[in-house]
Amino acid sequence: MIVRLATVNDAQEVLDIYTPYVKNTVISFEAAVPSREEMETRIGRLIENNPWVVLEKDHEILGYAYASKHREREAYRWSVDASVYVKEGCHGKGIGKALYTSLFMILQYQGYYNAYAGICLPNEKSVGIHEHFGFRKIAHYSKVGYKLGDWHDVGWWELFLQDHNSDPQEPIPIGCVEQTKLREAFENGIGILGR
Repeated sequence: MIVRLATVNDAQEVLDIYTPYVKNTVISFEAAVPSREEMETRIGRLIENNPWVVLEKDHEILGYAYASKHREREAYRWSVDASVYVKEGCHGKGIGKALYTSLFMILQYQGYYNAYAGICLPNEKSVGIHEHFGFRKIAHYSKVGYKLGDWHDVGWWELFLQDHNSDPQEPIPIGCVEQTKLREAFENGIGILGR
């Protein structure tokens, strides 16, 4: 197994993982499955600056995680939203934890300070993995989304990636992170699977 950065060539496999979440669950609030071209655009847009990582076994992607801008205003630039998705039938094997381990290390190397996660509730598994990494609940939106014939609540969780200081350096694009640091992040992610 390996963890690596995603490329636009991974779009179809990523979409295959994501599709059941859109069609059958409220984990994603998207109502229509995006096209492969749209997924290519999403990956391409993010990987210019932010990490999008995949876990691959025998050339098959079993899960992915990524970070995106938390908000557009300039003062938010040290904060990201984090998401992780695991292929159906592959849950409970540590794949999500491996991906998040790598993702959060890379975000620290880039100079980010805060990660946020929005979770449709109830969702014990998602709450569990986020709290495993130290996320804490900071907000609850009641009946904020309507999907699959019902209104749903969303909770927001927050993780401090590093200690805050009064003179933060600008976050650097993913392409500026040293290859040795990326390899270390990937290896630490894979190391989770052996525990």
